[in-house]
Amino acid sequence: MGLERNGVVIDETFAEAFPMKATRILITAHNMAWARHAAVSATGFATSVIACGCEAGIEREILPDESPDGRPGVSVLIFSMSGKELGKQLERRVGQCVLTCPTTAVFAGLPRGAPGSDVAALGKNLRFFGDGWQISKVIDGVRYWRVPVMDGEFVAQEDTPVVKAVGGGNLLLLARDTDAALAAAEAAVAAMKRLPNVVMPFPGGVVRSGSKVGSRYANLNASTNDAFCPSLVGLVAHSELAGGASAAQEIGCVMEIVIDGLTEADVGAAMRVGMEAAIAIGPAGGLLRISAGNYGGKLGPFHFHLHKLLGAAGDAA
Repeated sequence: MGLERNGVVIDETFAEAFPMKATRILITAHNMAWARHAAVSATGFATSVIACGCEAGIEREILPDESPDGRPGVSVLIFSMSGKELGKQLERRVGQCVLTCPTTAVFAGLPRGAPGSDVAALGKNLRFFGDGWQISKVIDGVRYWRVPVMDGEFVAQEDTPVVKAVGGGNLLLLARDTDAALAAAEAAVAAMKRLPNVVMPFPGGVVRSGSKVGSRYANLNASTNDAFCPSLVGLVAHSELAGGASAAQEIGCVMEIVIDGLTEADVGAAMRVGMEAAIAIGPAGGLLRISAGNYGGKLGPFHFHLHKLLGAAGDAA
């Protein structure tokens, strides 16, 4: 059965998410503009682990009074399927996108020694760019590297904690047309971005090319989610979009939001506030249904039931 809120039908289904590894880094700079340049570059081509190696996004901007070096900065979350791959992606992205960016420094953004945490190199290997001129300093038991560069010094904390995380939380927003779907998705993403510990890694937080597992082509392990494609209604064996009683109820566009978070509770909270923001738009704004993607519970152990999220705020199971 569907649950109805403000005229929007909420499918009785769940989003299926899976374990990941994650870290947070803090990028600071002479001003916010340059910190943002580095963060945007470092989180580029990081929408899906299917082809990008990691999923990443800007969590929030940080003010000088909460920054490790008293300068403005940006908090970035990076997720991958293993600690080894996360370390590889981190070194490449910081080396090519932060070290290269004028005035920047980089620090760990997670507490050291958290239960179950590991570490990944941050400045530990990048220091060799200093060609022997690099120097280190230990402050309160933490090592930092100072690497000479043409605008002064690049400062990098030696390593950053890596923790268990959750990837693949999702919402499917089914709307009357493109304008309505975009408005609902933008409202949901804006609400989610106000929460800590989560990112939405796709462009603008939204993905239009939702996928299913498998393909008729043997070399592809994922393909278009045909059940939610408006152009395939009447052509596929099963469509989730058929059956509107009137033209006003016909679904013409579907947008998906994918959420990665540091904990199961973080992902659940983001999904809840995202749904609430989209529901507020309602059928008057063109949003007709909210659903979610899952693979029958076979993909991952984290199941975010939409009805439960709306009925018990903060309960992510």
